[in-house]
Amino acid sequence: MRETDHLVLLQHAGHSSLLPMQSAFLKAAKEYESLALYAETGSGKTLAFLLAALEAVPERVPNGIVVIAPSRELCLQIEQVFRSLRTGRNAVICYGGHSVRTESNRLANFPEVLIATPGRLCDHLRNERIPHADLTQMLIIDEFDKCLEAGFSEEMHAIFDAFPYLKKKVLVSATNLAEIPTYCRMSTPFILDERSADNEPDIREVVVPYKKDVKEAVFNLLCHFNNEKAIVFCNYREVSEDLAAALSDLGLVTTCYHGGLEQDERERALIKFRNDSTNILVCTDLGSRGLDIPEIRHVIHYQLPSSEEAYVHRKGRTARMGANGHSYLLKGTDTQFPFYITEPEEQFKVGVPLIVPKPKKRTIYVSAGKKDKVNKVDIVGFFIQQGGVNKTDIGLITVLDNSVYVALPSKSTGAILEAVRDKKLKGKRLKIAVSK
Repeated sequence: MRETDHLVLLQHAGHSSLLPMQSAFLKAAKEYESLALYAETGSGKTLAFLLAALEAVPERVPNGIVVIAPSRELCLQIEQVFRSLRTGRNAVICYGGHSVRTESNRLANFPEVLIATPGRLCDHLRNERIPHADLTQMLIIDEFDKCLEAGFSEEMHAIFDAFPYLKKKVLVSATNLAEIPTYCRMSTPFILDERSADNEPDIREVVVPYKKDVKEAVFNLLCHFNNEKAIVFCNYREVSEDLAAALSDLGLVTTCYHGGLEQDERERALIKFRNDSTNILVCTDLGSRGLDIPEIRHVIHYQLPSSEEAYVHRKGRTARMGANGHSYLLKGTDTQFPFYITEPEEQFKVGVPLIVPKPKKRTIYVSAGKKDKVNKVDIVGFFIQQGGVNKTDIGLITVLDNSVYVALPSKSTGAILEAVRDKKLKGKRLKIAVSK
């Protein structure tokens, strides 16, 4: 792949040039068969290893590229980055909670790229649902350290055994690996460490003092952001739901995200957050890993993180891909920070907001998806022709197996829904409504 090809793919994904880390990794991937990349979250590592894989593996090789990640959220994020490149290559994503039958049918069509969690990938391998596993040329394991911590060592061993003819192996980790397991068959990997002090994220850390009502303090702070994206971290599911409800009662549009939600609820929450239907995500530490949304400017610790690692990963949601960000610690009269948090010198006293900001987009649900052969072009055409929407007003479109979510202007969604009532898409009348 030529440098000009890289630039085209980068432009598709909304970037103008490679970051230094990405250039260094692409160079190393050309020269070495086994690599270990140490890089922080938000450094652009996903784009780096995907570009390297596309360069190393020819087109039309069944299962030519296999990417493993420890959580479905991270798998979905990797898939989103891959699709943003618009390579034309077919990719399949496999994870727990997703339909096994749907995945099996797609695997039978010889995808060129397979993105999966370790457990689900092993299930497909054991049941011989992945034809031509012997053709896989490049294996990438993202957050390899977390795969081992999560107890996937046995699965990882089986995966390496299942792909015997690998030409390239890549382990990606945010922390040093004490030793690389022997089953990886990487006796002397090239190690690229991109965690130098020069790469420290530009995060401005601030204390927000409050006297009585911490929820009111958070509300005032969020209003001050004026629709800039923010994540509010809580330690418990119940607390996150209670806070999200309280903020909604005060007039803010929020969405909640935690491990107690059903998979489709979690997907909808992230869809709305990404497409600007809400700019406030209230979540547990589940959201501190695997969410790669460059536009997040603010992180608020509604409850103090339970460990230094949690603190680092929370802050890592902002100041991504070279951008800057803010981390806010709330301090009441009795608040004591744990030893792993140095109290910032800067304080921010926020006043009562003059207005409550509202999102400019609203998410619309359409009851058809990939299984119905509906794609983004169909959705754009439908809302332009039947709903009278300007193309420039159509926001992010997410096409799932059985549904589509599209962001449309908040001020005109009522009129648009009325205009498309009883209209057919691909010959069918579908349910089209504001998303739950």
